[in-house]
Amino acid sequence: MAGQLVLAATPLGDIRDASPRLMDLLRDADVIAAEDTRRTRQLAAALGVSLTAKVVSFYDHVERTRLPLLVDEVVRGHTVLLVTDAGMPSISDPGYRLVAACAERGLSVTCLPGPSAVTTALALSGLPVDRFCFDGFPPRKQGARREFFNGLRDEPRACVFFEAPHRLSECLDDAVSVLGPQRRAAVCRELTKTYEEVKRGTLRELADWAKGHVRGEITVVLEGAQPAARSVGDQVADVERLVAAGSRLKEACAVIAERAGVSKRELYEAVLAQRTSAE
Repeated sequence: MAGQLVLAATPLGDIRDASPRLMDLLRDADVIAAEDTRRTRQLAAALGVSLTAKVVSFYDHVERTRLPLLVDEVVRGHTVLLVTDAGMPSISDPGYRLVAACAERGLSVTCLPGPSAVTTALALSGLPVDRFCFDGFPPRKQGARREFFNGLRDEPRACVFFEAPHRLSECLDDAVSVLGPQRRAAVCRELTKTYEEVKRGTLRELADWAKGHVRGEITVVLEGAQPAARSVGDQVADVERLVAAGSRLKEACAVIAERAGVSKRELYEAVLAQRTSAE
């Protein structure tokens, strides 16, 4: 009988977010690899599930040494369930190395979807998040942290990252220094828990708020960078490229004007003016 590795999302805080499939797997798995075995046993008890599986710890410092054992369990035909303290394994938590090791052996790997602080915060942020990137935790030291934000200066996608509550104020101050005070963001605290809170505003507003000793699990969503404003004249070269490719001048002006949000008539006149000056 073929074994498999199953990555399963666990509740962020509200136990009612546990799916029936998660309860079934906790009950039926042969081996449970848990970031914190005590918390996993507490989760099972809260769900009314009696664990019969072998439960082994699987956190950062033992991840590499546990790999051969867990891969061997899958090879032997067992179901290995991988869970972390909250949310989805492999997302800033242990897991990807085990997935890679099983995939390299051609073993079955599947995922039980569910709660994720990343997607929950994105949905609650009130920001455009149709495109986003995830950046884990910012560096702890200020110089490296400012370099981290410098890399997001021109990033057009929304960025979501985690931060420790005692570092949030300094982190947002550095974001203000590098990205400016008006960039919008949302700080999501204690998602799905009793004291859930979402603060939305500019980086300056959020940095001032965070000086009040924020507590709890923190997820930050940062608005993507706005494209630099371009004048009508900046679009002329794009029009000429379309013309050179075979488009008629008026058609090219219409396409570029709509894309850039400028006046088609003004763009057409700018192209003619530049052609005249070049003669």
